Order: sequence, then structure tokens, then C-alpha cells
Amino acid sequence: MSLPLDLQRATTPLSLAEGVDAAIDAALNDKRLVGAVVLIAANDETVYRRAAGLADRENGIAMREDTIFRLASVTKPIVTIAAMRLIEQGRMGLDDAITKWLPDFRPTLPDGGEATIRIRHLLNHTSGLSYCFAEEDGPYVRAGVSDGIGEPGMSLAENLRRIASTPLLFTPGEGWRYSLAIDVLGGIIEAEMGVSLDEAVAELVTGPLGLRDTAFSVRDRQRLAAAYTDASPEPKLMGKEALVSALTGSVRFAPDRIFDPTSYHSGGAGMAGTADDILTILETIRRGGAPLLSSETVATMMVDQTGGRRQAVEPGSGFGFGWAVVTDPDAAQVPLTKGSLQWGGVYGHSWFVDPSNGLTVVALTNTTLEGMWGRFTVDLRKAVYAAI
Repeated sequence: MSLPLDLQRATTPLSLAEGVDAAIDAALNDKRLVGAVVLIAANDETVYRRAAGLADRENGIAMREDTIFRLASVTKPIVTIAAMRLIEQGRMGLDDAITKWLPDFRPTLPDGGEATIRIRHLLNHTSGLSYCFAEEDGPYVRAGVSDGIGEPGMSLAENLRRIASTPLLFTPGEGWRYSLAIDVLGGIIEAEMGVSLDEAVAELVTGPLGLRDTAFSVRDRQRLAAAYTDASPEPKLMGKEALVSALTGSVRFAPDRIFDPTSYHSGGAGMAGTADDILTILETIRRGGAPLLSSETVATMMVDQTGGRRQAVEPGSGFGFGWAVVTDPDAAQVPLTKGSLQWGGVYGHSWFVDPSNGLTVVALTNTTLEGMWGRFTVDLRKAVYAAI
């Protein structure tokens, strides 16, 4: 039987800190990361916090704990929580057809037939939608679809029109594909509430938690980290646009999109925020959801909702509402326990929640892709689990 992390820390001083420090220092010294903020909570107490490296290398600005990051897909859990609040309020249902709010959003089935996408299909990525980066020169690319982190100046209505002009990959509910579904969900939230997604998220999520730094815009630009991408001999500063090759395709970035008031609020990738705010949100979920959601709703969100369909492409890992769910740690090749939640963000972020160990870890960096799925993420997990 292992000790809780905070007790282990007390009996073997700095064992957790030494291991995590070493993982961070190695990534900085090897020039795999420019900067990072790492926070760890165990059993309702923050047991580790560190800002390291540089937020802006070219201007010599040190990373701080309150540095703001472009969140990319760390946005998804936040917008998902907003949707789940509306479901609890009876304003939408998991099995409602999305045309109730978006009557013109009618992508066809692969054979041209009529499709019915429901709210749950968006939440668990079984809608049949996709991402541009997942399809090199595919239909989305040819239609000019935005993945929500590039193409500044595009409206949500225009992006939805472009998405709907391309057929689905499969009948909704019969497959799994990570997708722009949460961007579509953001449009539904706007339609239901009659306000912008930024205002909706502030009312439903960040406001009740007292969070001021996480939004679809940046209040204090001086605290915003610069954006870098993997390169040799050191990460390269992104310009106004960057095209980054990833395992599944090429990701198109426009870092200044966060400043453009004409760019739509991307429910899947459009927010900026701090590590402390993300820790607060994830800890709210780990503790059962109050004051945002009931424990019953959170329990539903924290189990695989894909019927095993994600495991077919990602062994040992299902998908709940808002995040991946570890269903078999050995198959997933992770030290996390069964039922743990995890995801990340393509600007260089990773996080996980291990309810069995009362543990939440948030690592926000300014380096794509190392900070999301590079050696740093592996070393960080190993260091944490070596201490429990």
C-alpha cells in the first residue's frame, strides 16, 4: 500500500520535488522546452508548484506561476463543463439532435444520406466529424475549415458552414474520431444562452470558481507566454503563422489569433489561461463537481462513453465527456491508475487526474510539441509516480 503523496513528501522530504525538478531541469537543459509551469495537488493540498525557464526567450522574460498560456485543447474540458451545466439545468439533453440549435448544420453521411448528430456524439467525439490536421489534403483542408487555432478572422457561422459542407467519416455513434465537435458544441451553447461563448463560460464555469485569467481573450498581454515549436538546436519562436508537423498531420497555428476580436471563440481550442486556473477546474471535477456540477453528472463524465470505440485506435484509453479515460493502464502503457483522466493541448500542455490517488497534475509549457507528448511528459509522470 502506498502512502498519499503529501504524507510521502513529509516522510521523505523533497522526493517528489527532486524528481519533478529533475524532469523539468532536463527538458530545459536539453533545450526541449523553453519554459514551464508545473502544479501538483494531492489529497486537496498543493504539494508542488514551480515556474521554470523563460516565458519569452527573446525578451528575457522569466516564466512565472501566473504566466498566461494559449490553452489549445485544454479549452475542451472547460467548454464541456459548461455544456454539462446546461444539461443539468434541463436546457439541453444528451440525446437532443443538434439541429435544434443549429438548423443549417447538416453534414451528410459518407454515402450522402441524412445524418443525426446528437449532443452526446459531440461530447464523446463519436459524431463523425474530424480535424484538418488529421487529414492531410483531406476534405476539411479543401473546404478551408479552421481547427480553431489558425485562420484568424473567421466567424463561427462560416466555419460551421464549411464543416457541414463535407461528409461525415461515419454514422454518428458508430466510430470515434477526435474532432471539431467541441467547436460545434460552443455554437450550440451560444445559441441556447444568447451570448458569446466567452460570456457563457464566464457565467457557467470560470465566474462561479472565481477565476479571472482564463478566457477567450487576454487581459494582461505582458503575462502571455511566447509560443515556440520543437527545433534543433533549440525550440523556434513561432511567427504570425506556423505549420508544425505532428504524428497525425500538420497543425496550422496563428498565435496572434487570441488578440483578434473577429476570430470566433473556438470551444475546442480558443482559450488562454493560467496553470492555477486549470488546476482549480480539474480539482473541482476530482472532488465531485461542486459548486458547478452534481457528483452524479461528474461520475458520468469520468467513465468511457464511446462503447469501447476509442480503445480500438488507442489501446487502454477510452473517452468520457471532456477527456480521455484510462481503462487499462498496462495496455495504455501509463503509470496512471484505471479511471484516471488525461488530455493536453497542442501549444505544449499536458494534465492528468488520478482519483484513486487523490492526485491532479497540470503542466503548461510554451513549447509545441514537446510539452504535450514529448519525453518531458513521460519523465514527469514517472517522477510523480515514483513518489507514491
